[in-house]
Amino acid sequence: MTELSVTVTVCVRDGKDWIDGCLEALSKQTHRPLEIIAVDDGSTDGSKETLLKWHNPGGEVPIRVFTQDALGLSAGRQLAVSEANGEWVAITDIDVRPEPDWIANLVAQAEPVSVNERVVAVTGRTIFMEGDDTVSHVRSVEIAQKYRSRPRRTSLANGPCSMFHKEALTNIGGFDPEWYHAEDMEVSLRLIDAGGTIVYAPEAIVSHVPEVGHKRFLAKRCRDARAHMRIVRHFPRRKRVGPGFDFIGSSTIVLTIFPLMLLSFSAGLPFAYRLLTSQGDADWQEIKTWKESQLLLVSVVLTTIHELALWRGPLGVVNRGAIKGSPARTLVAVTQVRILSLRWSYALWKGIFLGAIDALLGRNGHKSLF
Repeated sequence: MTELSVTVTVCVRDGKDWIDGCLEALSKQTHRPLEIIAVDDGSTDGSKETLLKWHNPGGEVPIRVFTQDALGLSAGRQLAVSEANGEWVAITDIDVRPEPDWIANLVAQAEPVSVNERVVAVTGRTIFMEGDDTVSHVRSVEIAQKYRSRPRRTSLANGPCSMFHKEALTNIGGFDPEWYHAEDMEVSLRLIDAGGTIVYAPEAIVSHVPEVGHKRFLAKRCRDARAHMRIVRHFPRRKRVGPGFDFIGSSTIVLTIFPLMLLSFSAGLPFAYRLLTSQGDADWQEIKTWKESQLLLVSVVLTTIHELALWRGPLGVVNRGAIKGSPARTLVAVTQVRILSLRWSYALWKGIFLGAIDALLGRNGHKSLF
């Protein structure tokens, strides 16, 4: 059987320190025939110059480097697709380190298992490495939890570790430069709508560098939520075919954390104020029969629900796992996880708000309302 030709593509903007590690891992892929296309998306940190050092179209594994203005990841991916010579086009991220048999394991799952199945994409598994901070522990456990029960037929070809049939990808329009983030999910749903199947290959593994730092983590979660507004608007459940979203993970539960905390605090505030300003037993007796005591009960109930959301269910698995992985494993680690969960929830709500504004204005890939 003739081996499938594969083009591996990667885009970078201001990721100079990650370039060598990523391209070295890609060049060591065992599958042949293989070519690599790298796109610099308007970097200003020297990434372009570092990337161009890898340009070697005549190598045993040809590496071609393209540059563009800062047009975004979708535009970069589409440029790479348009230049690809492979029958299949794989995508990954610059902060990822694929295993040597990553492409080989994707290719091994590209054959359909029934006459009615048309495999148009194969997606692998991303393992997030852990650093020495709470963010990296949470992210590592959360991603592992998402993959743990993933079915063979899936709804998402994840950006760091997937391979697409080029003709099928081209037929649905490829990656739209107007899309704000989540270009992998948008393309996946279009492929499924066109009658294709996306297959999960758990042995096709890539390792992601540790995701460290609150600022970066929260900015990404905000972008996720903002882009998801476009996805659910363009692909409402009643109109989607194939499997449902299977890579949402604990985000739905995380959404509840901020409003639960806010409501709990608001309900208990009047009681706390009266308690702090009371003078003597008479005032305390008034407090016990005062209507604010009913709000205190509401606050207690909401706080209990908040605690259950934090430590039980999908989010509980993530949070408890992050604490176990922390070097401290103390009250400090518990506090850090609590604070991160609250900020994570706020970032998601911020993203939803920004996504709603995008929808109203018809920007960042949204269809115009007017």
